[in-house]
Amino acid sequence: MLLANTHGYWNLQSFWFLLIAILWIGYFVLEGFDFGVGILQRLLGRSEAERGTLIKTIGPVWDGNEVWLLTAGGATFAAFPTWYATTFSAFYLALFLVLLGLIVRGVAIEYRNKRTDPAWRARWDWVLAVSSALPALLWGVAFSDFVKGVPIDAHGTFTGNLLDLLGPYALFGGLTTLALFTFHGALFLSLRTTGELEQRARRVALRLAYPAALLVLGFLWWTYANARSMHDKGLVPGIVPLAAMALPFAAGIFARAGRTGWAFFATALSIALVTATLFLNLYPRVLVSSTSNDNSLTIFTTSSSHYTLTVMSIVALVLTPVVLAYQAWTYWVFRARLGGEEVGTPLEALARSPLGSEH
Repeated sequence: MLLANTHGYWNLQSFWFLLIAILWIGYFVLEGFDFGVGILQRLLGRSEAERGTLIKTIGPVWDGNEVWLLTAGGATFAAFPTWYATTFSAFYLALFLVLLGLIVRGVAIEYRNKRTDPAWRARWDWVLAVSSALPALLWGVAFSDFVKGVPIDAHGTFTGNLLDLLGPYALFGGLTTLALFTFHGALFLSLRTTGELEQRARRVALRLAYPAALLVLGFLWWTYANARSMHDKGLVPGIVPLAAMALPFAAGIFARAGRTGWAFFATALSIALVTATLFLNLYPRVLVSSTSNDNSLTIFTTSSSHYTLTVMSIVALVLTPVVLAYQAWTYWVFRARLGGEEVGTPLEALARSPLGSEH
């Protein structure tokens, strides 16, 4: 059971580990299709206006999706400060590149419309594609390293270098998230566009379906093999990883049958379950040491005081439903499909939606 351990049941450390896992799941499910749209807009958009339309499918929501990352980082800092500190020490360069990609990506989305010059917009579109692919790859590398382990000594200090973070398993994990997020984004675009754009997005989704599914299958099987070789009981071949393996194949079947909504739901659930599998494999650890299992960081050796966790829990239980309700409302408002024409601002997109057409 996830919250069971030698320190008792339903303790605050386990609660916050679970909450942080949920925050990362929300981030990867929502930001995953954002990354996919950014990666694919150069491929699917045949004109500057079409690429602009593709970008505007995520225009009203992409920055809200990144709030999940900020919240996950803030929760980790407050609940498990040692985990936060060691992670930033060990993954300093990798996290710097992730943050650089996220910052440049936001700049590209905003700055491409500052001028109408096609060359100006084309350059920013390329920047968007690269800056979307980089975090999609590196997040997979980072979370693979969390599970596989990095060199940490008895004092919780990282003793390795960048090459220690770029092993075959970690790179395979990065390719898996890159492919799965891109597939997820293609399905999102096939739900949010019309006409030729929708058809192109659907064709790309079909081409990505089985490569993404095979990568997920291989990555989770490798994860299980690593756990077995380390005599690690944190991961068992249960319903969560098995469902995570099967869902991308189901998404491909749904997409081929024209059930795009079900296909998108399947990729979203697969991303959620892949992330959940990694956190289940970690628990009660938060960062595995490849030097010695005794040096691994756990939720108990890295957590804040009981008082701090109690106050944070009260605040989280009160405010989290409000944030979820607001974001759900945002997606409902901006749910209209977009065609190949230039749409303009999010307010103009709102005017095209069913909600906007009522006024």
